[in-house]
Amino acid sequence: MAVKREKRSGGRKAGQKPAEHKPAGRKPVGQKPATERRIAERPIAEKPIAERPVVQRVQTGVRLETRLLKVMKAIAEIHDISLGDLIEGVMLHALEGRAPFSRQTLGHVKALREVYGLTLTAADAHRLEEAPARDGS
Repeated sequence: MAVKREKRSGGRKAGQKPAEHKPAGRKPVGQKPATERRIAERPIAEKPIAERPVVQRVQTGVRLETRLLKVMKAIAEIHDISLGDLIEGVMLHALEGRAPFSRQTLGHVKALREVYGLTLTAADAHRLEEAPARDGS
């Protein structure tokens, strides 16, 4: 018994022309590179629970500049993570000399800095002077 083989058309319908070849290395205007799209679409806590490192955390009272804290909370909310997770992530990236935020997140940061009036920069670090406490009356 002979098996009848069908001719493959590469996903095309009969009479349809093959798709045009696009030169490699060129992305359509307005489209992010594939690696950046994958990073932006990937959830922060991607590893299965069994593969995540187990850590011990402690509660700490940290004083932060008000506008900076508002921006940090907003970034954590955008990524659906806690403020503590955001701080840990930023520090772990910094300790390895890596940038903690994608281009998309940096776009959010820029907008949030304007919303909350955060004008401080890295040059201001370790030179901030705390304003006198306001009297509650």
